[in-house]
Amino acid sequence: MTPATGDPPLLSIVVPCYNEEATIDIFVATITPLLDAIDPAWEIVFINDGSRDDTLKVLRAAAAAEPRVRAIDLSRNYGKEVALSAGLDHAWGRAVIPMDVDLQDPPELIAPMVREWRAGFDVVLAQRADRSSDTALKRGTAKLFYRLIGRLSDTPIPADVGDYRLMDAKVVAALRAYPERMRFMKGIFAHVGFRTTSVDFVRPLRSAGETKFNGRKMFNLALEGIVSFSTAPLKIWTYVGLAAALGAVVFLLYVIIRTLITGIDVPGYASLISVILLFNGLILTGLGVQGEYIARIFAEVKGRPLYLIRERIGTGASVSPPAPARLSRPGD
Repeated sequence: MTPATGDPPLLSIVVPCYNEEATIDIFVATITPLLDAIDPAWEIVFINDGSRDDTLKVLRAAAAAEPRVRAIDLSRNYGKEVALSAGLDHAWGRAVIPMDVDLQDPPELIAPMVREWRAGFDVVLAQRADRSSDTALKRGTAKLFYRLIGRLSDTPIPADVGDYRLMDAKVVAALRAYPERMRFMKGIFAHVGFRTTSVDFVRPLRSAGETKFNGRKMFNLALEGIVSFSTAPLKIWTYVGLAAALGAVVFLLYVIIRTLITGIDVPGYASLISVILLFNGLILTGLGVQGEYIARIFAEVKGRPLYLIRERIGTGASVSPPAPARLSRPGD
């Protein structure tokens, strides 16, 4: 809430942080005048996701210098998807915008997104028009992922769209109703629906620091997206099993017919081992796919808290957010 009036701010900027001590001050200095030009009623909600550097110290200083800056210090590192969820839980604005602290989500795009929101859209996506700043490997894997999940998932997930978007308060209230612990936020964002439009942008380089996402984390996130929003991998192995069984029947008929015509011969050891290894590999792969789904069931039924908060920092930190409700946009 705004310190002066206690009313919800117009905009809440949600910023997850992990070891970002070098970028926070740059982010605040860059975005503050842009937000003031739109409306002085705004807030920035930083989520410290168990940083090991001086991120928390920098956040304390930023909140002390600017009353519209708050911080939520999580008890440990939960990962970006959970940190983003924590930020959405504690954002009080009539519109909420998740952003990366490295300024690769251009703050200049906020004003066009706000205009689309005021025109009546509930969700305004920031869609990358050009990925030339990425490596060829990252462009290729991203294209493959979006094509694959587009075919497998029943929920259309927009290509080349990250977490950077504007969402009306009613959309954020709907997102808080999603209880899953294993979270793929791009899919959850798409699943809620609502009236959506997009604005294009070209992603710049990081303002400072280094990316915390490596190939392993990107692969795990892609796997989470596929498993969370599609049962196709389970169905695929049903067809694989049927095809293998049909192939075995055809081969059996071939062996019977050949034996009747040419007599009994001694089968080759190499071919026998190859068939055994092939089918054992298929069985183990199928069990692995099932295991991915069972692991997520296990995580959900335990019902553990999604995250724990160690400290709330900044003006109004001790005040609970308002209950999810329909907060009208200006002009409604």
